[in-house]
Amino acid sequence: MLTTMPPMTTPVHTRPAIRDLGGSLIREVANAGMGRADVLPFWFGESDQSTPQFIRDAAIQSIATGETFYSENLGRPWLRSAIAQYLSRLHGRDIGVQRIGAVASGDAGLMLANQLLLSPGDRVVAVTPLWPNLLEMPRILGAQVERVPLAVRQGRWALDLDRLLAALTPGTRMLIINSPNNPTGWTIDEEGLAAVLAHCRRHGIWILSDDVYERLVYDPGQASAPSFLRHYQPGDRLISVNSCSKAWLMTGWRVGWMVVPESLEADLGKLIEYNFSCIFEPVQRAAATALAQGEAHVARLRAGLVDSRRLLADALRAVPGVEVPEAGGAMYVFFRLAGERDSLQLAKRLVSEAGLGLAPGAAFGPEGEGWLRWCHAVADGARLLDGVQRLARFVGK
Repeated sequence: MLTTMPPMTTPVHTRPAIRDLGGSLIREVANAGMGRADVLPFWFGESDQSTPQFIRDAAIQSIATGETFYSENLGRPWLRSAIAQYLSRLHGRDIGVQRIGAVASGDAGLMLANQLLLSPGDRVVAVTPLWPNLLEMPRILGAQVERVPLAVRQGRWALDLDRLLAALTPGTRMLIINSPNNPTGWTIDEEGLAAVLAHCRRHGIWILSDDVYERLVYDPGQASAPSFLRHYQPGDRLISVNSCSKAWLMTGWRVGWMVVPESLEADLGKLIEYNFSCIFEPVQRAAATALAQGEAHVARLRAGLVDSRRLLADALRAVPGVEVPEAGGAMYVFFRLAGERDSLQLAKRLVSEAGLGLAPGAAFGPEGEGWLRWCHAVADGARLLDGVQRLARFVGK
């Protein structure tokens, strides 16, 4: 006779590192306002424009011809070649295909980089405030993160380089740096980049560079932000992660790439197999087309971002009590209201009382508390001005 054991009454949990992860505060605010026609949404980091037609057409043609099968873990050879050629042109260096891995989004690439390098107990240093995913990924793997905050100097976001170098002690496993930075728009200069690279070489510290905004710089004389890839030498411990999401308006496509030392290529391929296996081939066609034919589009997008940031920043500065530091790139204005300390509650109040959807600064770490992030990648400047008017009425109350 079979006997049935009573169910266990002990609660079922995930492992502690997962339970300790913070939920997305941006999503928390957005969930309070999604679906409301009276809310202007500027909370997410994406443009309100659709992917250019020539990129969509490449995917449509690929589907029409039946390219719907598995592909290589690291991406189709023609996509890896397109990435290598694009980067070599952009940075004036020969970046070989053997260092390229195509990945299912920049987000996936960042997680793969963490998986390649980190073990429980490893020490990681990050320049903050920072997109929360970058700070939580090391924690998922049991690493410890030390934060080095940016500051506002002479009305502009700036890095205390001495403080960063002091934090990068021998035994530090990895530095995480995102430039141009989400949420502030801070962009490292060539002098600072050279100092960081030399220091990390000296102490054997890996650099994980999130380069997703590298094309979105406001200086028209720069093709891209200063890049560690331009200074790479064989033996450097450097991983660059990038994505088609921002500069080519492909957020929903989930496609990007990694540049790694040649010695990591085989292990990267293994990790891709065990994470997502490969990228849908029509998406790879779209990405290759974007990189090969998209320069005119990128130029138009950049010009639009310069105009929309200027429009938004000038309008915000006219609102009493608003502080708007200058920045070098990305697609955000990170600002604060005098006297406000709780950015999450402030963002929720702006949704409910003003119909204005912004991201709370606390989502990007304690350094962001009291600040708000406004994505200005908007085609219609009138929507930005409408949002500022709503903010001004809120402040006036």
